[in-house]
Amino acid sequence: MSLNIILHEPEIPQNTGNIARTCVITGASLHIIKPTGFSLDSRYVKRAGLDYWDLLDLTIYNDFEDFLKRTEAKKIYCASTKAKEIYSDHQYSDPTFIMFGKETAGLPQNILDQYASSLIRVPMIKNDSARSLNLSNTVAIVAYEVMRQWNFVGLY
Repeated sequence: MSLNIILHEPEIPQNTGNIARTCVITGASLHIIKPTGFSLDSRYVKRAGLDYWDLLDLTIYNDFEDFLKRTEAKKIYCASTKAKEIYSDHQYSDPTFIMFGKETAGLPQNILDQYASSLIRVPMIKNDSARSLNLSNTVAIVAYEVMRQWNFVGLY
């Protein structure tokens, strides 16, 4: 089974490090689309990912077009607070690609429009002051739902 987590222009190194660690322990591949708001060699990224970096299946792309050229993603789910459908209402097939946007703005509108039929969200309270869940937490929640649907194949 192949779970692929895509980070589109992440801004916070600690989130990316935590997500990298989540990818390692779930067997997911991590795809990072530049630009990032930090150097991938940042001590904050490395510290959050602990000593898991050598175990990570990581691919870095110059931009979204580069990602599309270099992967065979037939369907891409896009996590967004603007989505109507809840992440757990989908049946994820193998391989699964799920894209998450930058922490301060989410995914660009043109990507949301392009993938309008595959937008997913994690339910949250409606509150203008609490706009969204932390990115690394959101990735973990969605990744574990995919793994649950796949009967935690490869996990113990």
